[in-house]
Amino acid sequence: MSLSYRWVIVAAGALMTCVALGAMFSLAIFLEPMALDTGWSRAGISSAMTLNFLVMGLGGFAWGAIYDRLGARPVVLAGAVLLGLALVVASRAGSLLVFQLSYGVIVGLAASAFFTPMIALTTAWFDTNRSLAVSLVSAGMGVAPMTISPFAQWLITAYDWRTAMFDIGVMAWVLLLPAVLLVRQPPVPAADTDASGPVAEGAGMSVRQALLSPQFIVLGLTFLACCAAHSGPIFHMVSYAMLCGVAPMAAVSIYSVEGLAGLGGRLLYGVLADRLGVKPVLIAGLAIQVVVIAAYLAVSQLGQFYTLAVIFGATYGGVMPLYAVLAREYFGQRILGTVFGAATMLSSIGMAFGPLAGGMVFDAYANYSWLFIGSALVGLGAAGIAIAFPPLPRKELRPA
Repeated sequence: MSLSYRWVIVAAGALMTCVALGAMFSLAIFLEPMALDTGWSRAGISSAMTLNFLVMGLGGFAWGAIYDRLGARPVVLAGAVLLGLALVVASRAGSLLVFQLSYGVIVGLAASAFFTPMIALTTAWFDTNRSLAVSLVSAGMGVAPMTISPFAQWLITAYDWRTAMFDIGVMAWVLLLPAVLLVRQPPVPAADTDASGPVAEGAGMSVRQALLSPQFIVLGLTFLACCAAHSGPIFHMVSYAMLCGVAPMAAVSIYSVEGLAGLGGRLLYGVLADRLGVKPVLIAGLAIQVVVIAAYLAVSQLGQFYTLAVIFGATYGGVMPLYAVLAREYFGQRILGTVFGAATMLSSIGMAFGPLAGGMVFDAYANYSWLFIGSALVGLGAAGIAIAFPPLPRKELRPA
């Protein structure tokens, strides 16, 4: 199999992350019409997203371990089947509990079957341009707000939220099941070293040794705090804009602008990380994220929302793929699925905090000010932790 096939892997991974994460994050679009139609509280509906991230974290760890043993295709096949099933069941939920279990638990389990395994598979296919390739796979998450979210809003406007969610579930099957057939392991397993590449110091570690190492502790805590900082503002951005007087479709467009900017940010940060190093680019991105989150307290007009959406989307979109590259460079390929799955589990705990906290803040104060203040402070903590990253493995030449 030609190594040019690795770009097919990138394309398949981008499509999978777009559909899976787009379907999951579209709950932000469903929040308002669901609350009006069912009478369920915003906090109750938002808690489904909290469950999404908690289950996604546990699922990412489990799916990553399965990937290390069986490869990517069985994992993404299971995810494709579960994702469509979960959305179809959630669209027919007659109670908040049924919705929380179907959308919160099964969608989270399904979505976790794509991100960690496809990222790990991509790092196995690429020895050069690895940061860019991983960024392109995760770019599907950036495309999702420009595709799945507007599609969901159009369906809700034309029909109702239940029909919209059902149709998105069927669409997930139609797009993902054929894409599963494109997934292949690399023809020759990528070695943890090459003649001119960095030596992964953790390449010989057991899983237990890796998870207890300083490298993983800093990686996991930074990932957790980073996601805790931006998850609330992302999820509640549409509702916040509408609260500021922005029309519903225009508010959804802010979400789409973030996604478009995230796509560009992934490309930019991926290229910069390949050229300047992953650690300094990550720290800079985390610092920018803090400033932008705090700046949302001062906006109220659509143009201002667009400006910050460009910077915010590019920043959080750009830094997210870099954690996988750091995991690969610290620990090598052999246990990457398990190690990165564990890091993703910690990040999902952070992601789970924001939607629920935002819903509770709004229910208590009828505004989102404390959400943005708290998120900025958590983001500042993430940047501080990232400074403690151990030096990356240095390049060494193999003896002749």
